[in-house]
Amino acid sequence: MAESTQLYSNQVSSNSQRWLVLAVLLLARTSMGYQFETVGAIGPILIDVYKIDFTWLGTLIGLYMLPGVIVAIPSGVIGQRFGAKRIVLFGLALMALGGVLTSVESLQLAFAGRLISGIGGVIMNVMMSKMVADWFAGREIVVAMSIFIASWPLGIALGLVTFPPLAALSSWHVVMITASVVALLSFAMMITFYRDPPNMPPLQEGKLQIGLTGREWRLALIAGMIWGTYNVAYIVLVSFVPELFTVRGYSLGEAGRAVSLLGWALIFIVPLAGYLAQRVRRPNLLMATGFIVVGLASLALPYTSAFILTFVLIAIVAGLPAGLLMALPSEALSQQNRAVGMGVFFTCFYACMAILPAFAGKMRDLTGSPAAPSVFAASMMGIALLGLILFRFAQRRPA
Repeated sequence: MAESTQLYSNQVSSNSQRWLVLAVLLLARTSMGYQFETVGAIGPILIDVYKIDFTWLGTLIGLYMLPGVIVAIPSGVIGQRFGAKRIVLFGLALMALGGVLTSVESLQLAFAGRLISGIGGVIMNVMMSKMVADWFAGREIVVAMSIFIASWPLGIALGLVTFPPLAALSSWHVVMITASVVALLSFAMMITFYRDPPNMPPLQEGKLQIGLTGREWRLALIAGMIWGTYNVAYIVLVSFVPELFTVRGYSLGEAGRAVSLLGWALIFIVPLAGYLAQRVRRPNLLMATGFIVVGLASLALPYTSAFILTFVLIAIVAGLPAGLLMALPSEALSQQNRAVGMGVFFTCFYACMAILPAFAGKMRDLTGSPAAPSVFAASMMGIALLGLILFRFAQRRPA
């Protein structure tokens, strides 16, 4: 009886602890989304400051993600060897440093700062996704991942709401410094409250290595491509759609608040969609519905008279696939390969995020139309849908 009571007590303690851990990880990842949006939220100001065009603005946005192409897999390997918490703390420190560099009025330092911040964000993102999987694999993983990834739109929405008025009241330099301060606060939260789960295997001693099977490589690469194109569509919308509002007579601040609706809606819809997915057990239907509806609505957005209604539809439906997409790697990766596999997954994601927003900006420059980025976002949703079909096909193939 005493053993049974002790076992129950341990289970209750572990259950409450994992939700506290999830809250800490959510706040830390929110700081990453918040810093990422520093450029997109005050884009017109930076165009004037640096004397650049929309292509260069898109490049500066995507530059935050560029290090992931090189750093994601090594960060998984290193985290597998030295521990996820240490790597996350190092990443938050780099984010703070990069934000300070970006606050200097020099395009070269802005590029360097975005790269350094991006390296920190990459290694933090890879490791924290592994941390969530470690605590929740086999137990509400879709719901946990849905809550976790809601931190990204939360950070972006907070940036869209706070950065334009902050720049107006003070300066754009203060916007960059503010994001660094938030990263340091997340550092303090992480070092104080995060603990590894009790069932974690010991850190791998000896040389660093990648032990993925061929099947794990294929599925992680495809899942990363889906996650990447899905997020590119979202980032292009929140970064370029404010112009669609301004050409209709809205101020930059009003446009930022309106577009932040997309972020605020996702904060609530993503976890609800994860819960719904776990209840109805129709993941493919929910993901495909999100891709198709958002793609068609994005295509129509610049041309429809029901502009606000169409944008609200995007905001409501965009969150349907998110948690399910982040749970895809857990379907393909063994526990011992989870850190490295997440690195592969995020390598594809970051390649998409680093390169494709610049293409959206290039389309805007070449066409001279504010509608071009929205059409580009629609095409990204179409590619994500094709990727999902390919993932399920590859998943059914024997190892």
